[in-house]
Order: sequence, then structure tokens, then C-alpha cells
Amino acid sequence: ADELAQNSMRRMPSVQKTIPEIRPDDIRVSVLGTAVDIKGNTLILDDGSGNIQVVFSEDADAKPNQLIRVFGRVMPSESGVEIMGEILQDMSGLDVGIFKKVSSIII
Repeated sequence: ADELAQNSMRRMPSVQKTIPEIRPDDIRVSVLGTAVDIKGNTLILDDGSGNIQVVFSEDADAKPNQLIRVFGRVMPSESGVEIMGEILQDMSGLDVGIFKKVSSIII
């Protein structure tokens, strides 16, 4: 019973998606993109195929035009969906071309 309780408390894994692929019934996603329009705990993430609002519980630790990956929970919003950000990862040193090639092979 302890093992079952422990497993039920685990978070659902984040699924890597592009912004247009995110659906209201998704639970947790990760998205790679550029931080634009940062205001306090909210930022707009642009992945080249669309943009989405990401809201964090604290101020967003990102700079304008910084390449980041966001992990978070999908939430309904007036414009469709937004992400309740849980993790913000600096991806500034990433070669996006290689990342996209590897992702297309893995996914």
C-alpha cells in the first residue's frame, strides 16, 4: 500500500510540445522558445510556431529574447490555454538546429 501511495504522489511527466500542439486536456508540457514580453511573474514564450502565456508563482527569471525551456501545467484561459510554469531552464547555449534534429528522431 505504501508503494501505491508513493506512486500516486508522483507528478505526471512533461511532454515536449510545440505551442500549437498544446491542448486543454494536456496535463504537463515542456516548451522550448524565446522569452518575450516579461512582466513580473508572467512572460510570453514564442517557439517560432506560436506564442503562449506562462505564469509563475514568483517573478520569471528570464531576460527578453533569452532562449528558455519551460516545464509546467496546462491551464485553460480566455485565449485557449496558458502554462502555469513550474521550472524555467536557461537554454542560451543550445544549438537549436541540433536540438530539433535529435527531437525529431526521439519523438
